[in-house]
Amino acid sequence: MPLNRRGRTTAPRAGALPAARRRSALLATDLQDLSFLRRATPALLAVLIVSLADFFSGQDRYLAPLMVVVPSIAGLTLKPLELLAVSFLGFLALLGLSNHDQVTSLNDGRFLFGAMVSYVLLTVFSAWVAEVRMRRAAAFAAVSSVAEAAQRALLRQPPPTVGPLRLAVRYVSAADAARIGGDLYSVLDTPHGVRVLVGDVRGKGLGAVQTAAVVLGAFREAAYDEEKLTSVAERIEASVERHVPDGEFTTALFAGFDRPGVVELLHFGHVPPIKVGRDGTAEVLEAPEPWVPIGLGQLAAGEPTVIPVPFGTDDVLVLCTDGVVEARHHRSGDFYPLAERVGPLVRGAARSLAELESAVGRIYADLLVHTGGELGDDALLLLITRTDH
Repeated sequence: MPLNRRGRTTAPRAGALPAARRRSALLATDLQDLSFLRRATPALLAVLIVSLADFFSGQDRYLAPLMVVVPSIAGLTLKPLELLAVSFLGFLALLGLSNHDQVTSLNDGRFLFGAMVSYVLLTVFSAWVAEVRMRRAAAFAAVSSVAEAAQRALLRQPPPTVGPLRLAVRYVSAADAARIGGDLYSVLDTPHGVRVLVGDVRGKGLGAVQTAAVVLGAFREAAYDEEKLTSVAERIEASVERHVPDGEFTTALFAGFDRPGVVELLHFGHVPPIKVGRDGTAEVLEAPEPWVPIGLGQLAAGEPTVIPVPFGTDDVLVLCTDGVVEARHHRSGDFYPLAERVGPLVRGAARSLAELESAVGRIYADLLVHTGGELGDDALLLLITRTDH
């Protein structure tokens, strides 16, 4: 544990990102996660191209002053000291090409002197630009990391077992500049049985996190107080109407486990769950009467219907967000066919917690193969089995 100046141990703050993750955010923001050679390649290619162009154009053409493009290109990807090193290499190439072109006349000498002065001044300016670029990248990475830490603090990962349920969760932030989205989930053991919420707030960024906080806060209170799932949803709807700007909405799926052998589902425009049987048969649990997302309840009349579904100890319930089913294939652009692939990947996962963890890992690995290794949106996978009959 780290010590403060008075020698007392200090615990990590809840929801804070590890130092390695914060460093990773900074590196990825400013391309510093790439090797020096890869970042220096554009500038080195510029040195090579100008050198070859001048060499093969003959001594009657003097193209060496074009080397001034090197510092400008280096300023886009390199650190200041790295830029100075690469620019020095370009400066040596400039001198070498001038010697090759036999710059001897007074006018040519003046032209060479002007090119050298311009090169040096541009190098210094580009180094300053690189320093400013890195500072702004650090500030952006810090803001993104704080926002992601706030999101992780909201999404308190449940223990592997909650009441009679076993759980395996895989939540991954998107790899885009927004870094955070509005995926949310919660699993609570209440006097009315275990209750699960999986949702997805429209949009990204801190606004989405704030809406997710409202939804999760209302759920964590109402789930203990209300006997019916519909009443829990009504409480959340009322809270969203009070505290979330008009037009913002959240797709959600509620699952209630208050009696053995059955799961009650309540759909609010969310991705339908999939039940996988012991033999790997996958069944998509669509809502017969779809309901509007939370936040748009005033547009609908009546109330949603709770759907009871048989759910035994050999079954696995797969819940996810649209970041999974709408993940695009890296070549064809097709959506990820979760319903078609999940059966073999999850078959037999109800036997133990270790099998369940392996299953969620297999789904995620298959998803990355489909997308080519990167996700364009936040992705949440939640696998549930039960131990009571």
